[in-house]
Amino acid sequence: MTDEKTNSRQPEVDLEDMVSSSDSGARKPLGTPGKLLVGVAAAWSLFQLWIASPLPYIVRFGVFNATEARSIHLAFATFLAFMAYPALKRSPRDRIPLQDWVLASIGAFCALYIFIFYNELSQRPGAPILQDVVVGVVGILVLLEATRRALGPPLMVVASLFIVYTLFGPYMPGILAHRGVSLYGLINHQWLTTQGVFGIALGVSTSFVFLFVLFGALLDKAGAGNYFIKVAFSLLGHYKGGPAKAAVVASGMTGLISGSSIANTVTTGTFTIPMMKRVGFSAEKAGAVEVSSSVNGQIMPPVMGAAAFLMVEYVGISYVEVIKHAFLPALISYIALIYIVHLEALKADLKGLPSSNPPRPLLNKAIGFLTGLLLLMALSFAVYYGLGWLKPLLGDATPWVVAVALAIVYVGLLKLGSYYPELELDDPTSQVVTLPQTRPTVMVGLHYILPVVVLVWCLMVERLSPGLSAFWATVFMIFIMLTQRPIIAIFRGRGRLAADLKEGCLDLWNGLVTGARNMIGIGIATATAGIVVGAVSQTGVGLVLADVVEVLAMGNLMLILLFTALLSLILGMGLPTTANYIVVSALMAPVIVLLGQQNGLIVPLIAVHLFVFYFGIMADVTPPVGLASFAAAAVSGGDPLRTGFQAFYYSLRTAALPFLFIFNTDLLLIEVGWLQGVVVFIIATIAMLIFAAGTQGYFLVRNRWYESILLLLVAFTLFRPGFWMDRIHDPYESVPPEQFAQALADVDHGSQLRVQISGEDKFGAPLTTYVLVPVPRGDTPEERMERLGMELWTEDGRTTVDFVEFGGTAADLGFDFDQEIVEVLAPVDRWAKEWMWVPGFLVFGLVVLMQRRRRLKQPSTASAA
Repeated sequence: MTDEKTNSRQPEVDLEDMVSSSDSGARKPLGTPGKLLVGVAAAWSLFQLWIASPLPYIVRFGVFNATEARSIHLAFATFLAFMAYPALKRSPRDRIPLQDWVLASIGAFCALYIFIFYNELSQRPGAPILQDVVVGVVGILVLLEATRRALGPPLMVVASLFIVYTLFGPYMPGILAHRGVSLYGLINHQWLTTQGVFGIALGVSTSFVFLFVLFGALLDKAGAGNYFIKVAFSLLGHYKGGPAKAAVVASGMTGLISGSSIANTVTTGTFTIPMMKRVGFSAEKAGAVEVSSSVNGQIMPPVMGAAAFLMVEYVGISYVEVIKHAFLPALISYIALIYIVHLEALKADLKGLPSSNPPRPLLNKAIGFLTGLLLLMALSFAVYYGLGWLKPLLGDATPWVVAVALAIVYVGLLKLGSYYPELELDDPTSQVVTLPQTRPTVMVGLHYILPVVVLVWCLMVERLSPGLSAFWATVFMIFIMLTQRPIIAIFRGRGRLAADLKEGCLDLWNGLVTGARNMIGIGIATATAGIVVGAVSQTGVGLVLADVVEVLAMGNLMLILLFTALLSLILGMGLPTTANYIVVSALMAPVIVLLGQQNGLIVPLIAVHLFVFYFGIMADVTPPVGLASFAAAAVSGGDPLRTGFQAFYYSLRTAALPFLFIFNTDLLLIEVGWLQGVVVFIIATIAMLIFAAGTQGYFLVRNRWYESILLLLVAFTLFRPGFWMDRIHDPYESVPPEQFAQALADVDHGSQLRVQISGEDKFGAPLTTYVLVPVPRGDTPEERMERLGMELWTEDGRTTVDFVEFGGTAADLGFDFDQEIVEVLAPVDRWAKEWMWVPGFLVFGLVVLMQRRRRLKQPSTASAA
């Protein structure tokens, strides 16, 4: 009996080690070192809260500029990396060796060097002294060792190769050669400025990412993670393959607050995978469903595994814009995964778990759902427009009034939840047979939604910065953690106020420590990835890579995209998602945009960055590494490689989406109105469901080979109707370059001309590319050219740019003096591309008829037998 208990607990210990070794550090020292470790971690969280708050400016103390804050941030991360991550697998876990104390202290000092000697360094910019170089060399070496411990060898090796490339440029072969950089120049660029280690990536980690990770950790410690899982199971667990559908929804909700694929897999998978196996899923398929849904949590705004905040800096758009562009593909991907699970359940005729809900007619369920939806919409409109009316009236008192109203709603929801039984924390090793009832489960934790509402409100409505929005949401989360137990105890008539308050403080402390420990890897990754970014900017290797890729791809954009996807997958096998995104986007994003323009396709920069990010995430699934797949296999008892291949098969929809939104930016809601956005969402969702049916080989019945091909063709048509319409009718007509001004006058304001220009880039190399020129307002050709800020000169059959207004539209588009206008393409009147949906749906209807006929024959065949 004892052996059975030991064996049942063994996977749990292995999983804990797996998550901690990858996310928070596997070392748990005892005694004073252990207390120091958690104390430093909590201090890091408190420091981040302090610099994000308005308090430093109010009390005029503890105000740090961006560079100083990055320096302190990296010092915490480096110190904790050596304390929390053992050097080797055989290194002790319960104590910290002397050499790790030494490395932690040296690493922290080197990281703090910019902060301590900030004034001295500012007086000698670009002229480091010997002391600066020594500190920089030691700092980089210690950072690389911290990277090896926290993230494994691959990122350390990649960063080391870029350092070697920077120093030994003259000795590199062929086009890879450059004039080289001295050691002093390398250290100045990488360690003493904000171009390398202390660059944008570490700045984003300092300003935004930490607070969102801390917010997620606090929300989970408060009980929201368990609440999300219980709600998902109560809603979906009784349907066909219900536990798998619940796993997808639970992982999606957890993904809102978590940036880690592995932690998400283990947290939700401990509950969901055994239930999936109970209703008939194999161990590999149960693990694959959990992996697919958990990994997708990183593409779900608002956290997105820290990449969303990096995109803000790299792409140069607001955080709200990033969320807007990323939301639709993420939502479509999750809906498609639920449908894939449904198809798997149909294939194997799987059932759900027994429901605990009282039986209700379908009409009543629909009415209840619609009523709740309408009430939620009415409440949202009332709050939005009500506050919009009250803010001018209340003035500076508005935040206090809103805070009081929020507190009243919070207490009211706790009172409402007190009428229902408390959610019990499940033992992962227990056998769960029946599902919780939906109404009590939903009602008892509604207050967990409020911090997320505060976060979204601050971001979307108040338009506060991501850091400040996360700060106020975290402050409210801390208030909830400290008060929820005492208030519930009062409402339930329990007399253990002091004990409840103590538990709340303990949860808060654990949340602060967990949030900081979860940030160690991200802080180290962003700093080390900064070495790669710094090397690219210092050596110009990005331009070299563009030439290499162009030669390999023969100028074909699709091949370039395939190379980029492959590079992301390969690097992602060893690099964490955030570091992978930084490295590949720094190397490949400009190449794709440039070569796309040269091929006549204007690719928005946000589309390229999301493309890179999606394939970086896919590496968490893809064998042979696929750490999330190994974690799921540890829970399910299945084969890790088979789990990984099955998860990749389920994730084909995630791999297809990036290619689709590169060529059809409507999916990213770029220049799309709200009504058109609704249509795009509906059609894209239908297309993705059809794509899922085609790739899974099952729709109403098992597909025949030609039916799968037809379904994939229909899905492509719905996603990219313009592809077929362009074959039927060219969207542009060629206009002679000398008639550029007349072409501007002939088309409507708001449309665009595609103009091919030829000239030299800023380095003097020949350049031929396409530019999308927005047509300005104006009644005459001359007026529109003036508004565009450009003059042309035609002589001997050549039309060249004669004048470009500084700061004007033409200058922003990339026009420059002496460039030749090679071709002007003006839009023509033609049928809207959406008309191609009609034949697509007709083909889909044909497949439906064929499969319905076979499905109707199946019962009669069975009865005849």
